[in-house]
Amino acid sequence: MPEPEPVSETSDDETLDRVFAALADPVRRAILTRLDGGAQTVTELAAPFDISLQAVSRHIHVLVRAGLVAQERSGRIATCRLDTGPIFEAAVWISRYSKYWQAQFDTLALWLDEIERRRADKPER
Repeated sequence: MPEPEPVSETSDDETLDRVFAALADPVRRAILTRLDGGAQTVTELAAPFDISLQAVSRHIHVLVRAGLVAQERSGRIATCRLDTGPIFEAAVWISRYSKYWQAQFDTLALWLDEIERRRADKPER
């Protein structure tokens, strides 16, 4: 059996790598959740966190590099907004594998139907 060709990492793969790495951190996910309500300044985003403004800025920078956040500057004020394009790309990638867990759900449904059928066929005592 011949060995499979090595898969070269494309820019799409690199984008997915950055998106999943960014989403791996709970602070970054919380920032995205806050941005889901609309654009906010970095100071507004940092308010609920028990970390420094500089640490929040580093998290935002990771999100910007991943394409999940767009940042605009007006003087010293930086405003951030959510960019859902890369999340959509990640969702599309994940959905390609849904056939594997869908098969598990189908098997579970068959078993549950079988259990219910046996219960219905079993006489009451």
